[in-house]
Amino acid sequence: MLLRSRYSQVSTCQKHSFSMLIWPMKVIITCIIEPEPGAEFSECLCFFAVSRNLVTYLTTMLHRSNVDAASSVSTWIGTCFLTPLLGAFLADTYWGRYSTILVFLSLYAIGMLTTTVSALFLPSSNNGGIHRVAVYLGLYLVALGTGGIKSCSSALGADQFNDADPVERVAKGSFFNWYYFSINIGSLLSATVLVWVQDNIGWSVGFAIPTVLMGFGLAVFVAGGKVYRYKRMSGSPFTRVFQVLVVAVRNCRLELPDDCDTTALSLYENGKAEHTSQFRFFDKAAIVPPSPEKIGPWRLCTVSQVEELKMLLRMAPIWASLLIFFAVTAQMSSTFIEQGLVMDNRVGAFAVPPAAMSTFDIVSVLVCVPVYDAVMVPLARRVTGKDRGLTQLQRIGIGLSLSAITMVYAASVETRRLAAAPAMSIMWQAPCYSVLGVAEVFTSIGMLEFFYDQSPESMKSMGTALAQLAIAGGNYLNSALISAVASATAGGGKPGWIPDNLDEGHLDYYFWFLAALSALNLLLFIHCSIR
Repeated sequence: MLLRSRYSQVSTCQKHSFSMLIWPMKVIITCIIEPEPGAEFSECLCFFAVSRNLVTYLTTMLHRSNVDAASSVSTWIGTCFLTPLLGAFLADTYWGRYSTILVFLSLYAIGMLTTTVSALFLPSSNNGGIHRVAVYLGLYLVALGTGGIKSCSSALGADQFNDADPVERVAKGSFFNWYYFSINIGSLLSATVLVWVQDNIGWSVGFAIPTVLMGFGLAVFVAGGKVYRYKRMSGSPFTRVFQVLVVAVRNCRLELPDDCDTTALSLYENGKAEHTSQFRFFDKAAIVPPSPEKIGPWRLCTVSQVEELKMLLRMAPIWASLLIFFAVTAQMSSTFIEQGLVMDNRVGAFAVPPAAMSTFDIVSVLVCVPVYDAVMVPLARRVTGKDRGLTQLQRIGIGLSLSAITMVYAASVETRRLAAAPAMSIMWQAPCYSVLGVAEVFTSIGMLEFFYDQSPESMKSMGTALAQLAIAGGNYLNSALISAVASATAGGGKPGWIPDNLDEGHLDYYFWFLAALSALNLLLFIHCSIR
């Protein structure tokens, strides 16, 4: 932040002479050194410490079946990415991003403490019911706590860049890359060190370590409260959207003027979006009523307010196309781990925990982000002439393609495993994780940038929450698909596609099913993007 203040005092001529040296330093400082990313690092370390190996915890400690464990993990992860809607609402309406992160970080710490205590004391008791209640209480407190962090942390970081400055505008594009890079460092530590600790030393120690780090992250975040740029709250985004819906329906019988930019419509708000011709029905919310005494927020909306709703509607098809992608990535915390449990996990003298295979995903992200930012973006910039190289939709589309390829490979590996006489090496899973890591660099980062940039100014936290909601929807979709497939295929004495003993099932059929859905989803995404 000190760098920002000093940089702003430099003359315009001097600024442009060394601006391209300054902005990479600023991006790295913002993403790694400042307190807010430190809190996000702690949150990611805790989240992945639980999610990476949760399916193993449920099957070995709570004795859940493969279908129940995979479904429960996807449901829990989905909830972790659903609660950001609540966090975004509170941030944009009442508390602001900083206070929202502070409150939800505290809830998160309590949830991690509950999870640690349940793993430390209750397994030795004879009351399995209390143990199960304590486990799920801790897990869903964590899910609630993560809501205020995931919806606000990247938005608070992006707020530190001034869009009016061309150098800072380019730097903000790199911020999302390096932001994703920094949180994957926490994921790497979880998938390697903490997963090993959980499997070899104990679950209580494996949960206690990230709990302590969460407390440290909370303290660091509080200490950095005076160094941020803060943006004013604009009122409840939900209220503004509902006002447009209500007024448009109330005025449904009124006729729109031929020129919707005439004085027949209410005035624009200063600095807000200009009128567009798409979704013209909602323009009726901005028609000035004949009786001036009836004018009010639930009787008349500004054109800018109507355009905010239109922005959300335009993003809806892109949001829907992300559900299948995140249903595919959900396999890394569910069926891929269950598949790894029945594979040969010996690599030389080491026994690799199935959950540790996600290391390949994380390393892939850590390698791909700097390569993308330093090599691919400059090359693409020369071809496209765009500051960011590829458009956000192009980035998302590349990731969707890679996810479809991954499921084709995963299905082929499972088919070979079922036919192999000796146990197949777990290292055959490595390409699945690695390619999905590259896919995340394109789709997940492109999604964060897209929803932040395309959201109305008063709904930046909400835009980030919508991106997180796509992850939630994908995990809920995976949970529903697993349960539906298991129910539909396990009848008449047949084990079904996903039985407890995978050697008797056909997990490969489920992977082929996801590959087909991914290919169809890619075609729909291309169609929506062109429109």
